Amino acid sequence: MPALALPVVLALVAWWFSTGLILALQHLPRRTHAWSLGGATLVLAGALWTIGRSAGDPSEAAAYAGFLAALAVWGWQEMAYYMGFVSGPRPVACPPSARGLDRFLAALATSLWHEFAILAGGLVILCLVWGEPNRVGLWTYAVLVLMNASARLNLFLGVRNLQLEFLPAHLGYLACYLRQRAMNGLFPLSVSLGTAAAVLLGAAALGAEAGQARTGLALVATLTALAVLEHWFLMLPLPAAALWRWSLPEAGKSAATEAGPAGEGA
Repeated sequence: MPALALPVVLALVAWWFSTGLILALQHLPRRTHAWSLGGATLVLAGALWTIGRSAGDPSEAAAYAGFLAALAVWGWQEMAYYMGFVSGPRPVACPPSARGLDRFLAALATSLWHEFAILAGGLVILCLVWGEPNRVGLWTYAVLVLMNASARLNLFLGVRNLQLEFLPAHLGYLACYLRQRAMNGLFPLSVSLGTAAAVLLGAAALGAEAGQARTGLALVATLTALAVLEHWFLMLPLPAAALWRWSLPEAGKSAATEAGPAGEGA
């Protein structure tokens, strides 16, 4: 058990810090975004090189490298979307009359190029690790993709806490695609499957021999558990915004404080 402490703590800190850093950068003035994404693109290139270079390395260090590099690739995807560089063919507010499938398609049109970019990123990582022993980067990216898609679908269907303080001003039009509800039919399935995956990955890590496999499983299991926690932030009165208070602009901090835990009263 003590041997698993390092990957668990590293995954927790990397998740918390990388999320806060992206929030801080996307809330900066628009004139800074091109510079931020330019820097992130350099990091992206380095991250993909790291995934490819470490794919054939069976060491524990390579597992950490693959994990952190995949987080960096995902960070570029998030920055490109939330800064407005890679969005979709119709990045506009939802038509007032849109309902059901029309509303879903309108929401998809705000981020279609982003979805393609996510798919392209996954294919590149898959090619880089194909036939190699270290696939931690691929596992990490897959968890991020699946849990992010689940969270966004839940926001579309309706959750208690919309967490609008996380949205930068230039993406305010996205709020109309979100729905505030006490529960939706997908949420129990999302958290149940996510929890089961985290438990199975954690059990596999506990049962694995010391080395890359155990470290990689522990990293991915922790990330999966944190993604499930993020789902619960959408429904339960938990102080989600407080975790990244340092990264939010003053307006967002005030809104979070006034709303109470996890955006109550939003």
